[in-house]
Amino acid sequence: MSRVEPVTRWGKRQWARSRARAGRVLRVLHDDLWTWRADPLPPSVWLRWFPHGVVCLAALGVLLGDAAQLGDNGRVEPGFAFLIAVAQAGAMVLALWRPVAAWWLSMAGMLVGAFAVRAQMVVGGYEFTWPWTAAGLIGHLFVMLLLALRVRTRVSVEALLLTAFPTYVVQGLVGAPNYLPTGQLAVILFAVVVLLGIALRGRREARTQLAEQTSLTAEERARRTLLEERGRIARELHDVVAHHMSVISIQAQVAPLLVENPPDELKENLAGIRQNALEALTELRRVLGVLRAEHPNALEAPEGSDAAPHAPQPTLDRLDALVDNIRAAGLTVALGSSGTRRPLPPGVELSAYRIVQEALSNVLRHAPGATARVHLTHLPIGLRVEVSNTRPKRAPAPSQGAGHGLLGMRERVAMLDGTLTAHPLPGGGYQVAAFLPADGPDLPAAPFTDSSAASFTDPFTKDDTP
Repeated sequence: MSRVEPVTRWGKRQWARSRARAGRVLRVLHDDLWTWRADPLPPSVWLRWFPHGVVCLAALGVLLGDAAQLGDNGRVEPGFAFLIAVAQAGAMVLALWRPVAAWWLSMAGMLVGAFAVRAQMVVGGYEFTWPWTAAGLIGHLFVMLLLALRVRTRVSVEALLLTAFPTYVVQGLVGAPNYLPTGQLAVILFAVVVLLGIALRGRREARTQLAEQTSLTAEERARRTLLEERGRIARELHDVVAHHMSVISIQAQVAPLLVENPPDELKENLAGIRQNALEALTELRRVLGVLRAEHPNALEAPEGSDAAPHAPQPTLDRLDALVDNIRAAGLTVALGSSGTRRPLPPGVELSAYRIVQEALSNVLRHAPGATARVHLTHLPIGLRVEVSNTRPKRAPAPSQGAGHGLLGMRERVAMLDGTLTAHPLPGGGYQVAAFLPADGPDLPAAPFTDSSAASFTDPFTKDDTP
């Protein structure tokens, strides 16, 4: 094997690498500069359209000045000179919205004007500022500045290099007789303007990032404050409310042992007190778990996680026990239902249970001496819940509640895309009625009618019925 063959193979590899590098460079230039992408200049903060007005006025000056220079001094045909001036002035206005396309238009205007003037200079033998006219130079400065303000630094540098290269080719390689060179000055001014635009763009991006970081910091601070407040509430609930509920449960359990031959009614009431205290503790532990969780909206722990599951949520199966507890507290409640019961989504059963619970609690607090009735209507498309009460026998005691019960009921119903009405009755009572769709938000809410009440046996007298 001769020594020429390895050298030849090495040369071919180098040639292939060079072609690959050149191909990558051309692809980058194509992606960066061969585009019609819109990148509008945003309005100013203080004077919104002032920069746009300045550019348009400057474009008008470039149009008039360039047309006069090319036509009078460059001896180009007036109509053709005006078209070249329109291209260079229009590039300034176009740069407000599409800077890359404006750069191409300005470069095309410069090259066409330079060769048009050169043709006249060869024939006439006069001197002229070439290849950049004074007006064309000013117009391209505006274009380069607006380009550097809007695009990435790499694109600005590429545009600067591709501006300098044609300038060098036209002035240095092609040349013209008796001209005053403007290429060196133009390239220097273009470089200064590009550096200024890059600096201003970097300053604007830094301010934007600082504002975003400040916003994120404020959100994180608010989130941390919320978590701390929830933790404080959880500690107070645990230290105060949970302690007292535990004491109530223990005292209710021990109290029958302190009385000789306690009556059965006392034992039953104390057992009810203890049961209610235990259920309250269970609910309180669930609330504490939500308060201490970082994401309280996640109702279910993912599979395989170590998070303890929440306590089982109540369903309509526990509605009888709820009504029994309310009756033990002294409120006469009638419970009835109609329709064929079928399986309901857990959210519907939980919301129905909570609506009945809150409505009966409101009757206890705000309608002393009244009687209540609860009626569930099982419909093919959902569940209708009605809780009504008669006129109270006496004025209610002052309440220290925040009045969030009805709001909570509305939120539960809205979450299921149901409907809820709560209004006084003509007889002086009050009614809460809700419809909960069974199959999601796509089904329409059934209107409230009185037809379902036919299967309900009202335990109250006619005068007390709302």
